[in-house]
Amino acid sequence: MGENVLIAFALTLMAGLATGIGGAIAFFTKRTNAKFLSVALGFSAGVMVYVSFVEIFGKAREALVSELGARTGSWVTIISFFAGMFVIALIDKLVPDYENPHEARKVEEISGEEPSDLSEHLMEHKEEQDQVIATNKNKLLRAGLMTALAVGIHNFPEGFATFISALRDPSLGISIAIAIAIHNIPEGIAVSVPVFYAAGSRKKAFLYSFLSGMSEPAGAIIGYLILSQFLTDPLFGIVFAAIGGIMVFISFDQLLPTAREYGEHHLSIYGLVSGMIVMAVSLMLF
Repeated sequence: MGENVLIAFALTLMAGLATGIGGAIAFFTKRTNAKFLSVALGFSAGVMVYVSFVEIFGKAREALVSELGARTGSWVTIISFFAGMFVIALIDKLVPDYENPHEARKVEEISGEEPSDLSEHLMEHKEEQDQVIATNKNKLLRAGLMTALAVGIHNFPEGFATFISALRDPSLGISIAIAIAIHNIPEGIAVSVPVFYAAGSRKKAFLYSFLSGMSEPAGAIIGYLILSQFLTDPLFGIVFAAIGGIMVFISFDQLLPTAREYGEHHLSIYGLVSGMIVMAVSLMLF
């Protein structure tokens, strides 16, 4: 059990660090590879949807049925699954649209390769120009900080989901950690772009994206410390079913819409199907 805890935490930490990697990518690449991001996010969604319905839901139901009986166990599984969706939807609802971390942002916003609306509306007088620039920088900084907070809030339950999945089945945890890590990379870009544009500091922008990702392992630790002494088979089943619901909601509400924003509709679907195929084959082989 102790070894599984370390493996689960390491996987959760890896997924959280991907947010910082996204922040770093924004400074070391000149252009966003939109097609790659679209396919990768679709792939991540495919992995999470397939594993939720085929593996996680089944294991949760199995654990609950063995303890509570076929009828009660099945109903508790279904209720827990949709309760997970409700929880992550509520968290998402509390984040204002403007600061939502799943709004697609590109690294070109840092380099200035794509003209901003600001340049089209600059006034003739320098004092007025400076005032407009300062106002926009303050708005950008606020957007960046709120996005970092939003990502942190979002990553907290995701970290717990990754940790519990890996604790229950390390091979399953690896697949989920990779999927969530891919999902976290554009979130890191979403945090770092407005902070860098407003503060002009790569260090500060990377720091905020890194810290927002660290809420993922924090969610794992806090969740485990609270629930470790109560983790009976029925509770494991309830939590596992809720995790399945969380992952399905994230896939359809966040990953696929973001994938479509970065690229063509078909690319995200190709990625989705590819993720499902890879997950299906890996579950058969391992």
